[in-house]
Amino acid sequence: QVQLVESGGGYVQPGGSLRLSCKVSGSVWTINTIEWFRQTPGSQRELVARLTHGVPTFYADSVGDRFTISKDSAENTMYLQMNNLKPEDTAVYYCKGNIRATWYTIFHDYWGRGTQVTVSA
Repeated sequence: QVQLVESGGGYVQPGGSLRLSCKVSGSVWTINTIEWFRQTPGSQRELVARLTHGVPTFYADSVGDRFTISKDSAENTMYLQMNNLKPEDTAVYYCKGNIRATWYTIFHDYWGRGTQVTVSA
């Protein structure tokens, strides 16, 4: 059973920074693509960043170079470093991993339950 659990969300003032973590636990053979999404009430979930081995990293125009996605393969943990945060970054942030649980299974997408980020003065 693969589980993803986000942490690191919270309240921060504009211009501040937060680092979100997403710990992958359970049976994990390999992790392929990792992604961070965010969602505000009444809106669709938005892709913020994507990291895939051998492919240029993707960032949404709305976050530009303020956010950095990374992965610690040894710890099965993915990160989203968020700098110079703005009020419009306020949202629930979700991690998603394209994961192969065992050597004989195919890749599946797994989601975390989300962590709230609030940027306000």
